Amino acid sequence: MNREIPKAYEPQEIEKRLSREWVEANLFAADAAAPGPLFSIVIPPPNVTGSIHIGHMLEHTQIDILVRWRRMLGANTLWLPGTDHAGIATQVVVERELAKEGLTRVGLGREEFERRVWQWKQQSGGRIREQMIRLGDSCDWTRERFTLDPPLYRAVLEAFLRLYREGLIYRGRYMVNWCPRCQTALSDLEVVHVERAGKLWHIRYPLADGDGYLVVATTRPETMLGDTAVAVHPEDERYRALVGRKIRLPLVGREIPIVADEFVDREFGTGAVKVTPAHDPNDFELGKRHNLEQIDVMTDDGRMNDRAGAYAGLDRFVARGRIVEDLRAQGLLESITNHTHAVGVCDRCKTDVEPRLSTQWFCSMKPLAEPAIRVVREGLIPVVPENQKKIYLDWMENIRDWCISRQLWWGHRIPIWHCADCGEMTPARDSQVEIVNGRARAASPPARCGKCGGSKLTQDPDVLDTWFSSGLWPFSTLGWPDDTPDLRKFYPTSLLISGYDILFFWDARMIMLGLHLTAGERIEDRIPFRSLYLHALVRDPHGVKMSKTRGNVVDPLEVIEKYGTDALRFTLAIGAAPGTDIALSEERIQGYRAFANKIWNAARFLFVNLEKIEEAGVSLEELAAPDVRAAAPHRRAGNLLLVERWMYSRLARVAGEVNQALEEFRFHEAAHIVYHFFWHEFCDWYIEWAKTPLSSADREEAVAAWRNLFAIFDLALRLLHPFMPFLTEELWLRLPNRPEARSLALESYPKLREEWLDESAERDVALLQEIVEAARKLRAEQKLDPKKKLPADLSTADLTVRRLVETNLDALARLGGISPLRVHDGSLGSGAGTVHSASRFDLRIGQEEPADREAEIARLRKQDEKLAQNIESKRNRLADDAFRTRAPEHVVKQMEASIAELAAEREKLLARLAQLESSHS
Repeated sequence: MNREIPKAYEPQEIEKRLSREWVEANLFAADAAAPGPLFSIVIPPPNVTGSIHIGHMLEHTQIDILVRWRRMLGANTLWLPGTDHAGIATQVVVERELAKEGLTRVGLGREEFERRVWQWKQQSGGRIREQMIRLGDSCDWTRERFTLDPPLYRAVLEAFLRLYREGLIYRGRYMVNWCPRCQTALSDLEVVHVERAGKLWHIRYPLADGDGYLVVATTRPETMLGDTAVAVHPEDERYRALVGRKIRLPLVGREIPIVADEFVDREFGTGAVKVTPAHDPNDFELGKRHNLEQIDVMTDDGRMNDRAGAYAGLDRFVARGRIVEDLRAQGLLESITNHTHAVGVCDRCKTDVEPRLSTQWFCSMKPLAEPAIRVVREGLIPVVPENQKKIYLDWMENIRDWCISRQLWWGHRIPIWHCADCGEMTPARDSQVEIVNGRARAASPPARCGKCGGSKLTQDPDVLDTWFSSGLWPFSTLGWPDDTPDLRKFYPTSLLISGYDILFFWDARMIMLGLHLTAGERIEDRIPFRSLYLHALVRDPHGVKMSKTRGNVVDPLEVIEKYGTDALRFTLAIGAAPGTDIALSEERIQGYRAFANKIWNAARFLFVNLEKIEEAGVSLEELAAPDVRAAAPHRRAGNLLLVERWMYSRLARVAGEVNQALEEFRFHEAAHIVYHFFWHEFCDWYIEWAKTPLSSADREEAVAAWRNLFAIFDLALRLLHPFMPFLTEELWLRLPNRPEARSLALESYPKLREEWLDESAERDVALLQEIVEAARKLRAEQKLDPKKKLPADLSTADLTVRRLVETNLDALARLGGISPLRVHDGSLGSGAGTVHSASRFDLRIGQEEPADREAEIARLRKQDEKLAQNIESKRNRLADDAFRTRAPEHVVKQMEASIAELAAEREKLLARLAQLESSHS
């Protein structure tokens, strides 16, 4: 055993060393052939472009806590790591790098550009992997995956081709969200709507026959160049006579009809609206109903095209200003009013999205959504927190078809070939892939057109939405579409943990695709995960969402360098109540860094003081007896000491509470229970209490005390390990006789052991603690010298209390700073000093000078006021019928007993107060 423990806890060196050792030893590899219970989970794959942010840190902390806990409970555990190719994000990053060299994607060409992206990925893409290792993520790194790896590329092709052949994937010209900056279509989920103060332009549209005009209102004047009608409501009396007549489109001169449609809102603007089928989703549908022409007036990069006439080549917003000025010059601008409206922006680059008519690939979602609704509604996939279940079901029941194509070069290219002769589309023959220049691609293109037999075939240029491949992640990473041992063993996975902000982007799509594509006679064999836990967001100390623009972003890697990984992990865990966002402050992190210090110093005390018992001739081998290695009580000839019985009982009870809390994803409760146990019960009470037997001259007594201390410390470290893996590993490996141990992570986790429960010991120690705390409180209130032992008197009418106190005089003297302690029957009687009254005892601490009677009366009155408020609060709660109905019977009985004790304490306090006031008068 290495007992040389540095005075100061320096987590950075420890964490870097241990994290590397864990990976090199391949400690966390799962075995598909191993028997026993299973626990499998896939990582929400971070972008290969990225770096660990605070959201990742929360997510990885929660996953790692559960993975380490399940592994220590004996499960064959797989945490499968990997990264996502992140289509748009990666392409944008590489294009920026090219721009520094004066190069462009188009100038390089597709093949060379893809080569450059792969080159960049090889150089920079491993950053996030190294960061995950640094965090101590207990992943199986032998199974690491990347969404563009050949096996996963093949899975994507297989999924696409199956859905295409089933008619669930189709191509068509429809309205899409178009990002002019990224120059690609976006799904509805990739568009963020922001409230913005804008303008509403009221424009005069002259009737073609010169007999007056209509006024229409628009927030986007530049799109009027693509107008193909003006619409009014069929029941609007103002315009009924105009339906069927023609308008001469301002600035363009094209004649367009006035149509009647019930979609028109008579209350918006003037009740007459311009119709631009190629640039508005509602107008697109209205245009189909009235067979209107679709005129696209913009280019892919957001400039006006040739159909825009004199405005061709202008940026859309520059064109807007020019058009408004020209309308004003021609007397066609009726008015301009302020107007607040929601503007869609690209979630990636924040550019205003342009609704635009475009030929894209879509996936029909309704048929996929139906079974995905069922498994959540019927509880086959429980959702935590519960309120997210309704949000999921509402969205799924109103789901729209998914635009799955992107106009990018980085990603999974769509396996469809277009015939130059007849325009027919022909899919790849199968999903096999080949490796060309280190990159996967479809290996089975069609030799000829499936319709005309032509050989001039060109592969579709688009790639699939990144979320398409992510939607296959739980099974593609395990070898699907092949029937692999990993797939048979670990699918469905046990759990998914993700942020609620990607519930629809990712979680819902995994459920739909998993149910549709994987094998299994029963629906529960095809779900991608058996539970779904949605974690909250990490906010700043004031509850404000973190963002670079606000300057309140916390970089977890900087925090780790300052305070250590364990401190940040524990801070996040103890703040992670389901459904509640975390307000993260540096003060909290400092507090849990202090917690780590407390444990380190406790361990240091143990190891340093071992020298004393070694000097007495006791060997470390003797201390490392089998019962210590098994973390079991060591019973001396007499039996366990009271404090040892109490500590083992508390350990058993706390273990049960922590296991239950983790089972129910109550990370905050589990962390709080462990914190209170380790800091207060183990460090503040048990170690202090045990110092006398540890240093006993009786060899058997001392050896037994040390053995039990090490056994309890071993168990406490195991209990804490999933939350603070580095600190606990470092200390556990220093315990006696651990040469054969590889890691605490592979040891067993404490459980509720009924045979260790000792309610009598817990009651007795609780009473002794109450006496010690009363003594400390009296000393503090009277500002007495904390180092000086003072005489004290304790009275009790309870013979059991008296015997307990007399048996533990030494511990009470040391811990309470009171000596001698005289024990009396009945009342305390007269005597100088300050008194504390409790339900089962009265304690008086003597003073060298007479107590200030007025100050004592004031103190007792204040104490009485607090007791009265506490009693009233509990009685009010008991009187609440709703509380009595919901609360378990034992909780009600505990509250009734608490009220009785408080009332007895108050009665004694009032008697003491009356005595003082009587003598004072």
